[in-house]
Amino acid sequence: QVQLVESGGGLVQTGGSLRLSCAASTRTFSSYTMGWFRQAPGKEREFVARIGGSGYNMGVADSVRGRFTIFRDNAKNTVYLQMNSLKPEDTAVYYCGARLSIRSVYEYWGQGTQVTVSS
Repeated sequence: QVQLVESGGGLVQTGGSLRLSCAASTRTFSSYTMGWFRQAPGKEREFVARIGGSGYNMGVADSVRGRFTIFRDNAKNTVYLQMNSLKPEDTAVYYCGARLSIRSVYEYWGQGTQVTVSS
């Protein structure tokens, strides 16, 4: 069982920045692909970004490419999402997910952190 705890959400103005963190409770953190997802009110959860266990295999959604960056620190069992040039449409609850890199389904989820971007 892997526990994930997100932090770093909050209220920010359009154009501002936030950095989300997700700390994982596992001794084999580098075995997990980590992902960030978000869910806005009335919408389905959507993929934002992912990063492989070694930190080299990354992917981001088209809607955030060039503005959001995912990175990880395996020594700290933590994955981050740096969000720049935030827009009101980025407002959502952001969730951290983990899956073993050999699997395709995210098995573990955090409780989510609210990000609100004011216009």
